[in-house]
Amino acid sequence: MTDIKHHAYLFDAVRCIGCRACMVACSVENNIEMDKTRIWVAGRGVMGEYPILERASMVYHCMHCNEPDCLSACPVGAYSKRSDGPVEYDPKKCIGCRYCMNACPFGVPHFDYDKGLIEGAFIDKCTFCPQRIDNGQEPACVATCPTDALEYGERDELLKIAHERIAAHPDRYIDHVYGEFENGGTSYLILSHVPFSELGLPALPEEPVNEISEKVMEMTIPFALGWGVVLTAVAAGVHLYNKKTETKAKPTETHEEEPEVNK
Repeated sequence: MTDIKHHAYLFDAVRCIGCRACMVACSVENNIEMDKTRIWVAGRGVMGEYPILERASMVYHCMHCNEPDCLSACPVGAYSKRSDGPVEYDPKKCIGCRYCMNACPFGVPHFDYDKGLIEGAFIDKCTFCPQRIDNGQEPACVATCPTDALEYGERDELLKIAHERIAAHPDRYIDHVYGEFENGGTSYLILSHVPFSELGLPALPEEPVNEISEKVMEMTIPFALGWGVVLTAVAAGVHLYNKKTETKAKPTETHEEEPEVNK
């Protein structure tokens, strides 16, 4: 039996130039508009105090946590964790409750408000490009990055690379790999030359926080199931309304049948 290797991303804020090529790649690969890409880049601008000033950009990405809070919070099993790293989302199971959005400490999942309840309630987030990695390719964003600010590989190897980079340039990097232990560990590892809080990343404990989500969901599952009933009733009501509308649109056929009944 072949051992399944845990893969991950490594993002190096020192190397990132904020070109947004990764966003373009995500848009093309997933056939989605640029303003709906599943990763986003934010230039943090100039930080610090004169004369010690720093500039940095951050590529925001699903963290693909080892112990995903979104998975724990979802009452219908729309999320799953693959043993090789990715956290997957199944829109066919989603009921649009958006508990995952509240549970994620990184603010990753976002709701597509352009889709109505009848059309479907969908959450968007990075998929880890399974259509590529399952065929031996790198995720689209990684393959496109011109400065190797994004890398993909086995998580243990990327951690080794990250720590070697810190040891070789202690004046350039903060002595910490974000995601190595935060929230139980993630599959998106981050190196930085500025405090991680300045990149918009939360300070989290090493212990996974999904236990809190699970306790909350014990009380909210009945509500979520009730919401599913409401959505079903709305869909049924719309269907019935359409049927009645079609019937009223055919008065001639009803008039022709009346004489036969009276006979």
